[in-house]
Amino acid sequence: MKEREKFGSRLGFILVSAGCAIGIGNVWKFPYMAGQLGGAAFIVIYLAFLVLMGWPIMVSEFAVGRGSQKSCATSFRVLEKKGTRWHHYGWFGMAGNYLLMMFYTMVAGWMMYYCYRCLTGEFSQGAMDTQVVVDKFNGMLASPGILTFWMVVAVLLSFGICAFGVQKGVERITKVMMIALLALIVVLAVNSVRLPGAIEGVKFYLIPDFQKMKEVGIGNVIFGAMSQAFFTLSLGIGAMAIFGSYLDKDRSLTGEAMNIGILDTFVALMAGMIIIPACFSFGVEPNAGPSLIFITLPQIFNQMAAGRVWGTLFFLFLSFAALSTVIAVFENIISFAMDLFGVSRKKAVAVNIVLIIALSMPAILGFNVLSGIEPLGAGSGIMDLEDFLVSNNLLPLGSLVYLMFCTRENGWGWDNFIQEANTGNGKKFPLFVRGYVTYVIPILIVVIYLKGYWDMFAPKAAAENNPMLLIGWMCVAVAFLIFIGWITFSGKKKEK
Repeated sequence: MKEREKFGSRLGFILVSAGCAIGIGNVWKFPYMAGQLGGAAFIVIYLAFLVLMGWPIMVSEFAVGRGSQKSCATSFRVLEKKGTRWHHYGWFGMAGNYLLMMFYTMVAGWMMYYCYRCLTGEFSQGAMDTQVVVDKFNGMLASPGILTFWMVVAVLLSFGICAFGVQKGVERITKVMMIALLALIVVLAVNSVRLPGAIEGVKFYLIPDFQKMKEVGIGNVIFGAMSQAFFTLSLGIGAMAIFGSYLDKDRSLTGEAMNIGILDTFVALMAGMIIIPACFSFGVEPNAGPSLIFITLPQIFNQMAAGRVWGTLFFLFLSFAALSTVIAVFENIISFAMDLFGVSRKKAVAVNIVLIIALSMPAILGFNVLSGIEPLGAGSGIMDLEDFLVSNNLLPLGSLVYLMFCTRENGWGWDNFIQEANTGNGKKFPLFVRGYVTYVIPILIVVIYLKGYWDMFAPKAAAENNPMLLIGWMCVAVAFLIFIGWITFSGKKKEK
């Protein structure tokens, strides 16, 4: 049996895993959520939930990966007790990785295209008003050719890196990319806070104002912070487990997960430090949502001294953030084929290049040729459906599976989990939190999951005066929970 590949260094593991966690959501979602939910008051609560929820789940996923030395395709089968059904989730974990790449490769292409547009000076041609920038963004979405070209570039570049293997490809390139990303984000943040009037944005961002939190609604802020802390780390679909399987046992998983969480949080906080002070400097509301990236910021850069340079660097940073995630997930996808079918890395890469390009087309066409398809109601598209399946279903439910697998007796069990998590030098997973990890976090995950459905479909049902729409989708949510219960609460066959 061929020996499993390993990371060449501890730094490589931390940066590659952080690269997987650090994605576009850190950059475009975190700042506008901070803007919408009261700035620093939101951040304080977010950091608390990151430690209380995100960190234990990450340790669990790493432990399953390192303990099994497999991807999520076969990791549960290796570790589970006979007669249990945990291995069925492997198929859903694999589906989650493919679903994520069905639209994320396109989004990575957006970032590279906007980097190219800034580099060529497209956004520095005179004083551009909002409608001009909106038209440029909509023009990109309306062109299947442009979207396909840049998606293919992202796919070929990322799979090309993965083809060289874990150490020579994924680790070597991602390390350089992540170091460049961290350097870029610091430079951009320093430039942003030096803008005239930016200090007010810094105060809004870093000084807690609990009165603002009351204005928004304390419950809304708490739930928003809890949800963002949960989703920011890309947990639940085995994207972290694969890197655990490449990790030696000389370091404890607890400390490594903390390091990755710190890096992820640093990037999210610094992204806000770029965007929010710049918004305050130019009199723009920092709560504009994802349009902040493609519409508001190009206008801001256009008004800056050397705006062409800063715009190019900003979208280069975004490209690195997107590509680091794509590379990490592609490595997971390649490992599925290698673990399940025993094929070579090069064959797995070749097959999946064709497969991912084909699977990415519906999201691309959903903005133009297939724009009439609105699977989640008026105004939605194919990408929205794919994102919904991953973000609102597979991530929370997958995290629930990993957590319960590591804590339930019919799963891997607490003792095995603790032994794996605490093997090696470094911080140890605290034993006194067993009850909290076993019962409280799963309940919180279920609450987040169900409220995600409610928040998405309750407004649609109210707008259409159709309560059955909400009832129907909540039944779907409950059905998925029942399926997860079927997986997690299956018993162990009696030994003969």
